[in-house]
Amino acid sequence: MNFKERVGTTLLFMAIIGVFGMSFLAGKGLETRVSAETDDYEELKIFTEVLSSLQKSYVEPIDNKELIYGAIKGMLNTLDAHSSFMPPSIYKEMQVDTRGEFGGLGLQIGIKENRLVVVAPIEGTPADTAGIKAGDIILKVGDYEFTKETTLLDAVSRMRGPKGTEVILTVERDAKTDPLIFTLLRAVIRIKSVKSKVLEPGVGYIRITQFQEKTSNDLRTAISKLKGANIHSLILDLRNNPGGLLNSAVEVSEQFLESGKMIVSIKSRDGRKDEYKASRSNSIGEMPLIVLVNEGSASASEIVSGALQDWRRAVILGTQTFGKGSVQTILPLSDGSALRLTTAKYYTPKGRSIQNRGIDPDIVVVPAEINEIKDRSIIREKDLERHLESEAQPGEPILIPPTEGSTGPDRVIEQEDHQLRKAVDLLKSWKIFKGIDSRLSVKKG
Repeated sequence: MNFKERVGTTLLFMAIIGVFGMSFLAGKGLETRVSAETDDYEELKIFTEVLSSLQKSYVEPIDNKELIYGAIKGMLNTLDAHSSFMPPSIYKEMQVDTRGEFGGLGLQIGIKENRLVVVAPIEGTPADTAGIKAGDIILKVGDYEFTKETTLLDAVSRMRGPKGTEVILTVERDAKTDPLIFTLLRAVIRIKSVKSKVLEPGVGYIRITQFQEKTSNDLRTAISKLKGANIHSLILDLRNNPGGLLNSAVEVSEQFLESGKMIVSIKSRDGRKDEYKASRSNSIGEMPLIVLVNEGSASASEIVSGALQDWRRAVILGTQTFGKGSVQTILPLSDGSALRLTTAKYYTPKGRSIQNRGIDPDIVVVPAEINEIKDRSIIREKDLERHLESEAQPGEPILIPPTEGSTGPDRVIEQEDHQLRKAVDLLKSWKIFKGIDSRLSVKKG
């Protein structure tokens, strides 16, 4: 029995529960067995005594299901930041989300120091259009004020609602100024996971926003179109990609690696190890490849960038990634609810665990807006409450600081996208030096 058959439905996504939802692998669930040890039953006896006392003596009538759900949520809240209980309505939404269409505002959110923080808005969504930024602190949704007891699932449920309905967000951007008020209309969020274009002659660009069911096929189509445009080099943009499906991450990685190459391994508590390897030849041959990452690149994004970095197949450029190196499993329950449970950790081909550390880019390129970001609450896995322990070792990246303005003639690249400009410049140099090496070889011959 392989790993997926043992643990049920597997989930790899950013440690942040976004208002856009979560992703999971379809499966048949997991048969769970309750230990018959005496100590366990003694502890359960206390639970039943409390439940019985509440039913008999509490001042007002009690909904037993609400009590049970509350107790389950409390149990999961004692574990790591990514384990949680999903009532039937939330679980149903999760099943829809993996197809890339869902309702909401389009925010990736997390909790830092008991405050609800925006990790990043999804491009083209109501939140993005309204001007909500990474690092913003959400104080209120309508009249509901978030407190330290608020969970991410609570926040999700508050922000979601029917298409076209209005929601008002109160946001703190700078502690020294008054909060900002955003009035948004909820929308059906449709995420196109793969976007591509030719930046300039010979340089292709592909952005993956999330790892969904169709991402691998969409990527293959995008690569084919770019090759038809005679590109000689490629940029893969994984910035602010919160992750998604494990299988999708593997299928994306194998399009850049030789068949048989290890992509990721997964180790569970019992020490069992499952390996995922490329099963087909890559789609771009030896074409120069640069992968862009930042603090919003998490989980499945880190699997892809870590595999390409370990095999020296790509230059990783940007800033340190989020650092989520754990695997979640969806365990469906009999009443339509489900557990999202952390069941394993994943490792790069060289055995690196990136938990709490992330992927250190080969070349660190700080975005031009770094001074603005520095004053705000950018969060990573290590900042989350109840995060798992770190096993990673720091790398020795090359640092390239930001520069003012754009020095190149390319008008396709937005002027403020310092990281993308550096990637294009590096690929240009790559081609030039390759040409020089070729001419020297001819002369030697």
